[in-house]
Amino acid sequence: MSPAAPAPVLRRRVAVLGATGAVGQAFIRLLANHPWFELVEVAASERSAGKSYAEATRWIGGDPMPASVRGMTVKPCDPEQVRAEIVFSALDSAAAQDAEPAFARAGKVVLTNAKNYRMDPDVPLVIAEVNPSHLDVLDAQRRNRKWSGAIVANGNCASIVAALPLAPIHQRFGIANVFAVTMQAVSGAGYPGVPSLDILGNVIPFINDEESKIETEIQKFLGTVDGDTIRSAAFGVSAHANRVAVEHGHTVCLSIALETPADARDVERAIADWCGAESARGLPSAPDRAVVVSGEPDHPQPRRHAGTGNGMTVVVGRVRSDPILDVKLVAMGHNIVRGAAGASVLNAELMVHRGALAES
Repeated sequence: MSPAAPAPVLRRRVAVLGATGAVGQAFIRLLANHPWFELVEVAASERSAGKSYAEATRWIGGDPMPASVRGMTVKPCDPEQVRAEIVFSALDSAAAQDAEPAFARAGKVVLTNAKNYRMDPDVPLVIAEVNPSHLDVLDAQRRNRKWSGAIVANGNCASIVAALPLAPIHQRFGIANVFAVTMQAVSGAGYPGVPSLDILGNVIPFINDEESKIETEIQKFLGTVDGDTIRSAAFGVSAHANRVAVEHGHTVCLSIALETPADARDVERAIADWCGAESARGLPSAPDRAVVVSGEPDHPQPRRHAGTGNGMTVVVGRVRSDPILDVKLVAMGHNIVRGAAGASVLNAELMVHRGALAES
């Protein structure tokens, strides 16, 4: 087990934008008793503003709404009314387009789950264990955009699940090409999500914008910092995205062409031995291992494995030779925790640990 990162002297005050939706609720769960962050504000659309959080929110899941948030008054997504210096954004892309830069201009650090700014070359798209050095472009982002705050993005949920096992493969052998097929849980569509008569007993082979996100974000995750920008990795990615009748847990089947020849056992060992970036180890939301390998022939399975590492661990199985490319495998991770809210919270912890946030 990795030693815990030293805790900050003071808990930092944070807010959640889009707090009433499915990902916003995941943020609430993760932040309600967080050792480094104090949740002090929630914000949402104008129709929810002014109501108590309990009144404005249809709480999803079997756990109770945290008592600490029930009576909070929902604020509008306005940086003049949200006072916290760190904001976690669960806004949809339409709302995020204008709101997130407004918060950054007002000096807030925005950790976003939205797609809008992920691929901008001066916006870090971060998985804490994979590419923490991408945070180094934040000075350029502030200089380029003439704001004192910042936007740091986490990726699309399927992209994160794929990128975590691909990271040690790329580091050890180099990747030439990737072919990906996803089987994505209905919770990835938000609430109320996909109508039951569309998804029960069915597979929907289309998720709007999903394939292009997977194809470009994996390249950026595994890219490098080049001066003031992030340069995406040069290998090709081809993706098919499918919605399936699973509640939580995205499964990604990957076939990979390597730059340096290696057999399946070498690749499996590289994944199993990988511990991720040292700066991410011991952070409050970091699992003991970001990726684990199962040797069982029918693993991973969302029902069995989505909660591994409190939902922050990606489980890999079926690492084997590929008759067309070099090697293939199956990866599965919790799309709402590792693929959304948990990724942003871990990124904020990483920023605190690296001194990338000003002292409160």
